[in-house]
Amino acid sequence: MMIVSEVRDFARPRAFVPTMGALHAGHQSLIQLARQYCDEVIVSVFVNPLQFEDKADLAKYPKTPEIDAELASAAGATYLWRPEVSSIYPGNELKLRAGELGERYEGASRPGHFDGVLTVVNCLFELVRPQYAIFGEKDLQQLFLIQKMAAALHPDIEIIAAPTVRTEAGLALSSRNVRLSDSGQLAAAAISRALRRAAQLSEPTQMRQALSEVTNEPAFKLDYAEIIDRETFEPADANTRQPHAIIAGWIEGVRLIDNMAMKSALVRS
Repeated sequence: MMIVSEVRDFARPRAFVPTMGALHAGHQSLIQLARQYCDEVIVSVFVNPLQFEDKADLAKYPKTPEIDAELASAAGATYLWRPEVSSIYPGNELKLRAGELGERYEGASRPGHFDGVLTVVNCLFELVRPQYAIFGEKDLQQLFLIQKMAAALHPDIEIIAAPTVRTEAGLALSSRNVRLSDSGQLAAAAISRALRRAAQLSEPTQMRQALSEVTNEPAFKLDYAEIIDRETFEPADANTRQPHAIIAGWIEGVRLIDNMAMKSALVRS
């Protein structure tokens, strides 16, 4: 694997895994999935300042360059690209807007976040020009918005959704998890338990009730919990064919998000 700071004339076809660093097994699963599509896999590490409303959160974002290189190489990356801010944002970049959905759920708590995400992903796509781009399903709203943006601006790029990787306790892997204490990690398992309970049901109203039980964990401060239609990201109803649970909140000041596919009431044995 080669570590570069500037865009090269990467071989084609190429797969692309954009990250903000602090790599873990979840990122490795994205890289391994990318290798199933192409021998050439570019992994970027760029902590995007546009998607942080809180500059203190930006400053606290974990940075592990040596571990990043080791894990990316072990997972099969051919290039680890660490661009400078000036390379991504030279001053004439197109600033994208996520629209109304970008102001809901994650966007309601993090104003401007998805505008920053779409802007940076568009810039990265313009520079790398991949055939495939891999994003994790853990950030489901982000994935949905990137899929819409790519369909409009980059129809030649196929967006590949990668399944969420979890700990044995069910916690979705995240770079932010390192900021949780041992007791915080145990408390966070309440999120996946609530999701699994909801997934056993078939009516959105029942699913919402099951999700709300996450508040029985006193360490968890709930932001939102909803059952949405995976095809539209609107609230699900009894006629929704692809209901999906989304949930977010804080433990020990660390923001955690998760989601899980639900059963449709329209699909009965």
